[in-house]
Amino acid sequence: MTTIPGIDPTVPPSGTGCADCDAGGGWWFHLRRCAQCGHIGCCDTSPAQHASAHAAATGHPLIRSFEPGEAWYWSYPTKEFAETGPALAPPESHPADQPVPGPEGRVPADWRSHLN
Repeated sequence: MTTIPGIDPTVPPSGTGCADCDAGGGWWFHLRRCAQCGHIGCCDTSPAQHASAHAAATGHPLIRSFEPGEAWYWSYPTKEFAETGPALAPPESHPADQPVPGPEGRVPADWRSHLN
């Protein structure tokens, strides 16, 4: 097996939603998974942009989409997109019945006006 710096395929995701939004009572639009430590953060379109903040704070360079049916990767250092990459420890996405945006009950009625 080839090792790719910034990817640990053995680490499971930190949960089914943005760890930071959950801790602070926030909400997210789409979810991203740190390919190195499994931290789930919200995307840059989300109000808090926790996935990018995690990458900046930790130096972890790669994220993978945590949306059902998506397997793409993004490299923060090179700003490159890859349609596919190594499989990561399951689950590969949040539950299919989890609403987007989410989580249910915390998304404001005017959520579109809060997107970046």
